[in-house]
Amino acid sequence: MRILIVEDNEALLGSMCQILEDEYEIDTATDGEEGLFMALQDIYDVILLDVMLPDMNGFDILKKVREERVGTPVLFVTAKDSLEDRVNGLEIGGDDYLVKPFQAPELKARIRALLRRSGNLTVDHTIRYRGIELFGKEREIMINDIPLKLTIKQYELLEYLIQNSGKILTREQIYDRIWGFESDTTVGIVEVYIYHLRKKFEPYGYHKDIQNVRGIGYILKEPKE
Repeated sequence: MRILIVEDNEALLGSMCQILEDEYEIDTATDGEEGLFMALQDIYDVILLDVMLPDMNGFDILKKVREERVGTPVLFVTAKDSLEDRVNGLEIGGDDYLVKPFQAPELKARIRALLRRSGNLTVDHTIRYRGIELFGKEREIMINDIPLKLTIKQYELLEYLIQNSGKILTREQIYDRIWGFESDTTVGIVEVYIYHLRKKFEPYGYHKDIQNVRGIGYILKEPKE
């Protein structure tokens, strides 16, 4: 799962990355303009958003994100702790509000709660699609109760497809989500990994569930008979 942290305090940003890097893929932004650009890619499971930022504050970022119909859960992480600020943050589309300073267990718990609420995480860290189960903590996969081995990138691709089953994902979204903005590869790698994932699924009859959307990308859904 991938998290975006928008925070201009470099020491705090580094600390948050250390707290979360064992469980999540993390991208970071240190100003409002960069944070808005990255948030609008719609490739994140959760966004951690400071309020006081250079260029654009967190409240304005969230307003623009929601105007573009990006529904990523947003956790405000900020020193602005007045009731008015908390209410404003929630009313404009924020999902939770964590006041600095905070303890690592609370930050992790708030993120897990948002993931469960959005349907991206169960209590036992398992996500499911038809006969496919992904066990997030161990990164293990079962198809029709049979273990399946995938590479890390194949697992992340499958996880992203399942989290968005029934939704069209562009090749660019998949590329940015799985390989990241700073990758040395090109967007063509997506097609290669889709091909190999389908080959892995073929013995179990799920290869046709990964469907091409011509000129756009892919969608994971049960094929029509």
